[in-house]
Formats: sequence, C-alpha cells, structure tokens
Amino acid sequence: MKARSIFGKSPTEVQIALKEAIGDGFIPTLAIVFISIKQDRKAVREILAAQSIDVFGATSCGEFVDGHQSKGEIAILLMDLSRDLYAIVFEDMGAQSIQAAAKKVASSALSNFSNPTLIICSTGVTPDSEMFDGMSLVHELSESIGRDRIFFGGMAGDDFTLTGTSVFTQNEETNHGLVALVFNADKVSLNGMAITGWKKLGISRKVTHSKGKLLYSIDGKPAVEMYLKYLGKGEEGEDQEFDLLNELSFEYPFITERENSQEILIKSPMNIDHEENALVMDMEMMEGETFWFSVPPDFDIVEEIINEAKEVKNTVGEDSDALLVFSCAGREPALGPLVTMENEGLAEVWKSPMAGFFTYGEFGRAKNGQQHVHSTACCWVALKEK
Repeated sequence: MKARSIFGKSPTEVQIALKEAIGDGFIPTLAIVFISIKQDRKAVREILAAQSIDVFGATSCGEFVDGHQSKGEIAILLMDLSRDLYAIVFEDMGAQSIQAAAKKVASSALSNFSNPTLIICSTGVTPDSEMFDGMSLVHELSESIGRDRIFFGGMAGDDFTLTGTSVFTQNEETNHGLVALVFNADKVSLNGMAITGWKKLGISRKVTHSKGKLLYSIDGKPAVEMYLKYLGKGEEGEDQEFDLLNELSFEYPFITERENSQEILIKSPMNIDHEENALVMDMEMMEGETFWFSVPPDFDIVEEIINEAKEVKNTVGEDSDALLVFSCAGREPALGPLVTMENEGLAEVWKSPMAGFFTYGEFGRAKNGQQHVHSTACCWVALKEK
C-alpha cells in the first residue's frame, strides 16, 4: 500500500493538490478526510468521487498532515489499498440507541471480514448539543465484535463551537452517527496506542453529590467553589461569562481510575450551571467515585510518546505505510507547540505519510490496556499492508 497526504484551505486547493498527488503509479482508492465545518464537505466529496476515490471522513477542531497543522482547513490521507481489503460502514443513528448502532457496525464488520480491525469515527455532539456517549459506544462495540478486536479513532469536532459535528462517506453524511473503516486484519495490520500524560495533583477526592453530568459537591463541599478556589480562580464563581472550558478545564481536568483496572480516565468540567451551582461534566461522575485534580504534561510527554512509538515499531519490526493521529482538542490549548512536536515526531518514527485531527474524544488502547474511550489523549495508529 502506498499513501500520500495532502491539504488545502479550500476545495479548489484540495483539487489542485489531488491532481499533483496522483501519478507515478499512485492511483488512490481511499481518502481519509478530516475537515473543518467551515469548509464545503459536499464539494470535497465530489472532487474525490470524480476520481473514483472512496471517502471516510469526519469534521474537526483542527486538522494536520505531516509538515502542516491548521485550523479551518482540510487534511486528507490518500491510500491506494485494494478494495477487497477494506469496507466502509456507515450508520445514521436517528432515533436508535448507541448500543443498537454499535451492534450494526460490528455485524457489518464481521460480515465483511472474519478477522476485522477498524478505524471508527463517531459524531462528537448530539443534535441537542450534548457530548456523544463514547463510553457506551466503545463498550458495546467491544462486546459485539469481540474484546480482542482492535479499533482506533475519534469523535468528530466542530471548531470548538459545540453546534454540530458530522461523519460522512462519499455519498452519505450524518450529524448523529458512526462511520467505520473496516480492514481485513489478515492483510492489513494496525498498531497503535493512546497516551494522555496528565498527572495527579494532590490528594484523592470523592464525589459526594451528583446527578447525571451535574457534579454538585466534592468531599462535602460545593464542587464549583472547590474547583475554582483550588486553581486560584475563586473570584470567577459568580461570573456568568467565565469560560470554564478554555480557562481551566483543558489544562486541569479530573483523573479517575477505570473500574477493575490501573488505567486512568480523564473527565472534564465543561461549564458551570449557575442555577444548580454545579459543574457540568463531559462524562457522568457517580456519587462515591474517587478522583484527583490534575496538572498537564511537561515537555517530557513528547519524549514519552515518541519512545513508546519506537518500542511498538521495534516489536513490529518494520515501518508503516500510513499513520493516523486522533489528538484531543484540549491538547493543543493546554500543550501548545508540544502537540505539533508529538504529531511530527510520530510521523518521523514511522517514516510514513500522516494525517489527523483534533477530536472531542479518542478511541483506542493504552499500553497493555483494554479498548477504551479517552479524553485529552494522543491516540495514534500505524497501518501496514502485509
């Protein structure tokens, strides 16, 4: 399999880049498209369709290829993989549950290949502007397709507007659903990892009152007051205009431990419900749940990610044909240029064309871990035709 990455600030630029990419025996069959909601997705799909290129796509909170990182643009990874080695599965959820949609994706994957692996993207927010329940998706997909199956991916973004995300194929699109790129694992290998890098800060805390995604009290004290004061922002508690997500949550989310596991899960306060005097979380926090405040990674996170990638590569014993990176939208504002160093470093390790986007959640496995949904993670996967 050969791969090439292209980018553009408009469909016209993409068309020019595509024309330049095709040639020298490279005739792509598949395009993985990460695109801003500001861009004309239909036009990009038509450009690719004119070249008989299949499409797997998601909207982004920023996108990148090797050597170029952008906001509001279009990033595409082109591959010339034989069509008998992959299938694209699209599921518009409509009124059905996440569990039902996941079961259908698993059934389709298994009907295409006896030994499937997947790249999967879901929408990132629901039509009601609630965060998509990635935890339920990962659990049901793992149960339905088999816990030993590998899948990586992310939840679509919308340039941080929380107004609506999309996933799409060449002919279909939804603002509430899934798209899966299914590979024959006997012919195409996927090797990857999800790493967060956030560290525990101080002593453990306990949720003492919560309801759904509303967190009312921590250690018997008002959650809003405790969180803001702990991070030196106590005076902002009454400010209706205070942007909790951008000012604090990207850098200082909560660390919880996954059930029956030493792996961690990051949960982030999204905003403040002033009427309820509660933190609105991206994921539910149960009463009695233990967690820690956190601090973002230091410079050594880049070294950690690169070293882990080198270890995986040494185990595999070869370069990859292509690389995909699903990086949490919160990493860029929290880590700044370190995020670019992560992405470029991964591409250099694997010596392959790369494309990725900033997500509202990531799907993958931590080192020696199970299949999970992640938050604040850098989740990467290297593809290789056997």
